[in-house]
Amino acid sequence: MDDTCIFCKIVAGGMKARLVYEDDLAVAFEDINPQAPHHVLVIPREHIASLDAMSEGQDAVVGHLFRAAAAVARERGVAGEGYRTVVNTGARAGQTVHHIHVHLLAGRDLRWPPG
Repeated sequence: MDDTCIFCKIVAGGMKARLVYEDDLAVAFEDINPQAPHHVLVIPREHIASLDAMSEGQDAVVGHLFRAAAAVARERGVAGEGYRTVVNTGARAGQTVHHIHVHLLAGRDLRWPPG
């Protein structure tokens, strides 16, 4: 855990968030600045700064984030119509919180390319 990380604070219960999913490895909550009708962030309980900061032993944890995102999409009834998962890595990609997280976006037509 990183005491300066807002996502670690959410995991620890020290910062409020609208939780929509949690298990032993991950927590998911509503994005505070949604970019789609359904915009959820799925994060590991373990602090991992980014994809570039991952170690070999963290592969399963990061893979689990996508399974959790799919579970949230099914629970919200958007899995059949389609959804997008996004991981931003680094400032130029738009990563503003340095705790790896998967954005789950759904509920509207999502265009390509996104940037």
